[in-house]
Amino acid sequence: MRRSPAEGTESHARITRRSLLLGGGMLGFAGMLGLRMRYLQLEQADQFRLLAEENRVNIRLIPPARGEIFDRNGFAIALNQPSYRVTIVREDAGDVDEVIARLAALIELDDVTLERAMTEMRRSPPFLPITIADRITWEEMSRIAVNAPALPGVTPEVGLSRHYPLGGVFAHVVGYVGPVSDYDLSRIENPDQLLRIPRFQIGKVGVEAREEELLRGKAGTRQVEVNAVGRVMRELDRREGQPGATMQLTIDRQLQAYVQARLGDESAAAVVLNARTGEILSINSSPTFDPNLFVTGISVADYRDLTENDHRPLANKSVQGTYPPGSTFKMVTALAALEEGLFDERDTVWCPGHLEVSNRRFHCWKRAGHGHMNLNTALRESCDVYFYELALKVGIDKISAMAERLGLGTRFEIPMSGVAQGLNPTRDWKQSVRGAPWVVGDTVNVSIGQGFVLASPLQLAVMTARLATGLAVEPSLVKSVEGEDRTLPEPVPLAINPQHLQAVRGAMFAVSNHRRGTAYGSRIIEDAYRMAGKTGTSQVRNITAAERAAGVTRNEDLPWERRDHALFVDFAPFDNPEIAVAVVVEHGGGGSTAAAPIARDITLQALFKGDPPLDAYPVKDRDRIATQQERIRKLMPDPDGHKRTRA
Repeated sequence: MRRSPAEGTESHARITRRSLLLGGGMLGFAGMLGLRMRYLQLEQADQFRLLAEENRVNIRLIPPARGEIFDRNGFAIALNQPSYRVTIVREDAGDVDEVIARLAALIELDDVTLERAMTEMRRSPPFLPITIADRITWEEMSRIAVNAPALPGVTPEVGLSRHYPLGGVFAHVVGYVGPVSDYDLSRIENPDQLLRIPRFQIGKVGVEAREEELLRGKAGTRQVEVNAVGRVMRELDRREGQPGATMQLTIDRQLQAYVQARLGDESAAAVVLNARTGEILSINSSPTFDPNLFVTGISVADYRDLTENDHRPLANKSVQGTYPPGSTFKMVTALAALEEGLFDERDTVWCPGHLEVSNRRFHCWKRAGHGHMNLNTALRESCDVYFYELALKVGIDKISAMAERLGLGTRFEIPMSGVAQGLNPTRDWKQSVRGAPWVVGDTVNVSIGQGFVLASPLQLAVMTARLATGLAVEPSLVKSVEGEDRTLPEPVPLAINPQHLQAVRGAMFAVSNHRRGTAYGSRIIEDAYRMAGKTGTSQVRNITAAERAAGVTRNEDLPWERRDHALFVDFAPFDNPEIAVAVVVEHGGGGSTAAAPIARDITLQALFKGDPPLDAYPVKDRDRIATQQERIRKLMPDPDGHKRTRA
């Protein structure tokens, strides 16, 4: 059908209008693009140049050297040593399996580490270096360097690794470091970017953990140029970081090593304090473990050996362990009564071997009884009935207040893991925790350090130091940081009547030096170094009336875990106290037989700053002590090893 000329003209006009609209739109769009390009290329040029530079230049962290730790005399107890490792870059190696086979002919490769490295290599970009062997020897490092042409992509590297030269001697004090875990990061608010560096290590327990920020230092930085796929092309700039702070502890390395060797394989703890300043000279838990095992990752077998040991080598019994203090608590009860004026040290109590309280019989350890007892004889022979009577008169409120004044139930702020508060029970505590009112039988039990009361060896050492000096000494563990001594406040007086303190000290002296004293067998006979002490035995099981009637089973006839704990506390010299000592032997039996001999040996070692002369021991013990000292010397590290000058 033919269109008319009018229709053709109209159609042409419509097409022309559409063409003009479309052309105008395209022209406008092109103009907008031009304006945008001008804006981006001219006005935003500096910003995009900066972004391009940031993509080309990366800033990477340089881990700082960790601060080293020394004992009070400048011996290194936690140091950094060169650590040699081997890395491989997959894209440079070519045939990785062949290169690893050549490497295995030069050094021994651990199968587990090798498998982990191969897995990591498959997951990582081909240009990233992967550690194939760690902590190799200098000889192995040299062999690899000599054979470098035959080992494409393999690079021997040198770094720093934490090392504990004394092994288990300081394991429970210093602790150890280990790789940062997800759990570690979850506990830290705004974690330092250092912690995100692969294989970076932080303190896990002990001083290493509690003083982490001081010991870690500050990271350095290096600017590197990278290409489009992120491969490092060259280093542009480098700024070294700040190493961690050097730290010096109050502990004497030789005394610490001696105590650890003297405790041997016992499940035990010992604490030695400077009685006047509170400085911790030695603090040990036994058995111990080698912290070096944890630095690079402990094996499953080694960890199982530690966790399945019934003596709990990973537990720090000196500050984490809490025990009924037994008869070592009797000085607290005595002072509470003396300070209230309810008893005079000369007043006597008749001990028939038991005391009836609220239709319940509380027994003395001596079944036949002690007869008439005053303060001196009751502490000397550890009569329980005497202290039952004192407790009934003075009450739990005064006893708890005196215990607190002497440091029990206090969580001391020292940089060790899991420092326990112990338990100094009160009426309010029992009501809120046990939901029951305090009864008189509870007071009787507490008076001899049984029942609810719990104390750590550290707290018992502090209590002993306060009794010895009459000063409210506080324990301290850090002597200096970066060479600057940490000033300790002067201990304030306890505000206890000096005559009452002297009466208790005199009774403690009789414990160790009177023929009827419970620790007479572990006395020091050198007059200038005589000690005052107190034995303690705390039950870990209930003794039934039937067993008591038939005769209480001896500790040596019981399974180890059901035997009584053995305790002993002392200070020396008696006339001018220098040190305070507390020893706890778990399930050791009697304090006089298990704990007192250990404490006596530790006390002499601390006073003489080395092996004491045999003349300080009773004649009958000298041959045994000579043999013992020779055995312990063989177990102790070289006294001149690993000494460094502190910062």
